[in-house]
Amino acid sequence: MSGFRAIVIEQETDAARITAHTAEVRMLSDEFLHAEEEPAAHPLVTIAVEYSGLNFKDGLAIAGRPGVIKGSPRIPGIDLVGAVEASDDPRWQTGDRVILNGDGIGEARNGGLAERARVRGTALVRVPDGLTSRRAAAIGTAGFTAMLSVLALENGGVLPVAHDHDHDNDHDAGADAATHVLVTGAAGGVGSVAIALLARLGYRVTASTGRAAEEADYLRRLGASDIIDRDELSDPGKPLQRQRWHGVLDAVGSHTLANALAQTFYGGTVTACGLAQGPDLPATVMPFILRAVSLVGINSVDAPLELRERAWRRLASDLDPVLLDEMTTEVGLADAVGRASEILAGRVRGRTVVNVRA
Repeated sequence: MSGFRAIVIEQETDAARITAHTAEVRMLSDEFLHAEEEPAAHPLVTIAVEYSGLNFKDGLAIAGRPGVIKGSPRIPGIDLVGAVEASDDPRWQTGDRVILNGDGIGEARNGGLAERARVRGTALVRVPDGLTSRRAAAIGTAGFTAMLSVLALENGGVLPVAHDHDHDNDHDAGADAATHVLVTGAAGGVGSVAIALLARLGYRVTASTGRAAEEADYLRRLGASDIIDRDELSDPGKPLQRQRWHGVLDAVGSHTLANALAQTFYGGTVTACGLAQGPDLPATVMPFILRAVSLVGINSVDAPLELRERAWRRLASDLDPVLLDEMTTEVGLADAVGRASEILAGRVRGRTVVNVRA
């Protein structure tokens, strides 16, 4: 094997504070990947990476925000798609097309923003038939997280069926009996995939975004029926408010999540997968004990293999590839570094695929 290109992050820290940080494309030798060996319980697989992606967490890592990268130097990138080059894991053979989301890559282990990766075989998922490598990367960790959130709504009984609103004397859902789901951070990667999935499954989706005027047409094409400005949810609110949503998929946290909980129908389910507004939750227990609302955390990093495989089967069948292509922008490896700050500033629509060979 020859050398390969990768984005490399180097950091110096002092008492958990980052004092020096660089992120740049470099040529590396294979020894860089072999420096981190895993216990025998986690056989390793070498991947010829074709595509990775840029997620919010990747933006944090590349920009040098604390709490993401563990160890230096480190290759970022929390997802990858590619072909097996060599494998110590009997599940995988040379040439197998695989996906990896999370499992610590791009954080505690070297990640996917590179032409080659060496990862644990236990978390790899086979690329579903009919799904190209580029589209699998376009789904990426953001889309995988969105699907985990949809599965959590379904597990909580939030299904696209009629409701009689027995508990809903002051609801805002109108006279229709549709299943109303709120998606926050709607123009981002998780939000975009979530809207496309939920709308195709038959839910009535309300999209909350800070770019309502400029992204309205885009969000409606994905399937959003209604669009609200994020300002409706981002300020402190009452512990219990008018009931509006049977389910919520939240990627924002803080006051937005607290208000979403306060507006959820009796017995509804709210999923939490992000902290774009903040990691705090300034809420009370009242939605839980007076309206039986469930709050479900979504962890894509440590999802067990069975759940990973189930989510990817559903993504392959439930996500419209035409809509996926519309929400996807492709960049080369060298352009990924500059793109990180745009993601953090909320200026990036949908999904960003990184062609690591370009």
